[in-house]
Amino acid sequence: QEQLVESGGGLVQPGGSLKLSCTTSGFTFKYYNIGWFRQAPGKEREGVTCIHNSGDTTSYADSIKGRFTISRDNANNTAYLQMSSLNPEDPAIYSCAAGGPVTGCPPTDYPYWGQGTQVTVSS
Repeated sequence: QEQLVESGGGLVQPGGSLKLSCTTSGFTFKYYNIGWFRQAPGKEREGVTCIHNSGDTTSYADSIKGRFTISRDNANNTAYLQMSSLNPEDPAIYSCAAGGPVTGCPPTDYPYWGQGTQVTVSS
């Protein structure tokens, strides 16, 4: 059974940084594209960034481009989201998912999901 577990969320001041981890099991991680998504209260889930199974292709939402970086460690079945320069537009539940396309990072095309981790930005 596919399992994805996010960690690393929390409270950070504006301008601060956080690194999220997505630890996986139950599927062959190195064959799956991975995405990070977020959903703020009252808003639709949006694709933040996605990475190809090989790690050589990524896509980023315009809202986070230059501030967030996705990466993966296929040897340890884990993906990461490094977030910097966090601002009041970034608080949300951040979730990782597996199995969808990288282009456009569409959340509806990803079949396997973690439970999410809360990111809060406040002074």
